Amino acid sequence: MAELWRPSEHEPLAGAEWSEEAAEQAIAAIVADAEAAFDGERWPFHPADGEDDASNGLYLGVAGMAWALHELGSTGWGDAVLGALERYLREPDGGEQWAYAPSYLFGECGITLVAYRLTEDAGLADRLEELVLANLEEEWRELCWGAAGSLLAAEAMLGWTGEQRWEAAWNALADEFEAACDADGLWTQHRLGDVRYLGVAHGFAGNVRALANRRPVDVDDVLARHALRDGALANWPSLPGADPEQLRVQWCHGAAGIVAVLGHVMDEELALAGGELTWRAGPLAKGSSLCHGTAGNGYAFLALHRRTGDELWRDRARAFAMHAIGRVEREREKLGRGRYSFFTGDLGVALFLHHLLDGDHRFPTLGPFA
Repeated sequence: MAELWRPSEHEPLAGAEWSEEAAEQAIAAIVADAEAAFDGERWPFHPADGEDDASNGLYLGVAGMAWALHELGSTGWGDAVLGALERYLREPDGGEQWAYAPSYLFGECGITLVAYRLTEDAGLADRLEELVLANLEEEWRELCWGAAGSLLAAEAMLGWTGEQRWEAAWNALADEFEAACDADGLWTQHRLGDVRYLGVAHGFAGNVRALANRRPVDVDDVLARHALRDGALANWPSLPGADPEQLRVQWCHGAAGIVAVLGHVMDEELALAGGELTWRAGPLAKGSSLCHGTAGNGYAFLALHRRTGDELWRDRARAFAMHAIGRVEREREKLGRGRYSFFTGDLGVALFLHHLLDGDHRFPTLGPFA
């Protein structure tokens, strides 16, 4: 079965039996560590996240940390996000190559959304509307930078404010976005070199999830056509026809993410096959985070528990959660501190634990927000 995933990217499942008390203690420890590590402007950058670029955005930076802390009940982060927004406007994250203000996960759009959420400043809402509508004519056509992310931002504002301008913005974006879809159901993402990804971060699954929060979608033909099958198992390449050596089982690319975000609308048998593969592949050796870690993969099991009601999937999510707790603790002991980012760090694990405890299944930042 190993041809559907790369065993070198995974590690054996380890960890204690599920314990609500252990999960609550882990959440408290992660939050306390993050609160203590803030220096008044930002958090220390983790060496595994590449070169330190003083990130301010949702994915790696201050805005994402504030979003996650807010969701976990930690308060008082509005000024921190406003400071991050000021720094972004002076010097955008990512440099000239990747700086794009309407980006949801990396740009001004995501930072402004969090700043509004924490301050309810009307001027921020007006600027956010400009950023959202800027993606009407852009060609990123994916979640991180493109129209799918703008759909999520508009949906969040509609849910939080009830203002009809966000309904109008969402519908205008959705109409243009659906029209930009290729005849075979995929989107061509021009800004990264005319590519057509299948996964969540840059491709089909993320695009359809943003639409599915508020409109009916049909994903079965595309997912069945591109699935790699072996009996009761299924995975998806990052790109149609990609080299098997590039297969991933992560939130950003592969079965785990596709099931995590589309498990409620896709063919149930195919969703179960993707979930089974995610379980058999095991926790990710890369770490415990959301984007390419064990917690992110665990959301596939939460989606299947919601879809089927089968407690097997909740138990598997719990097993991944306990593994992730142990990995966070070992990494913190090794480095002497935590990993401070939303999508690649410890707070993503804390949110996964929080959702296990309260019965939520929604992957963070993807809604529905109503």
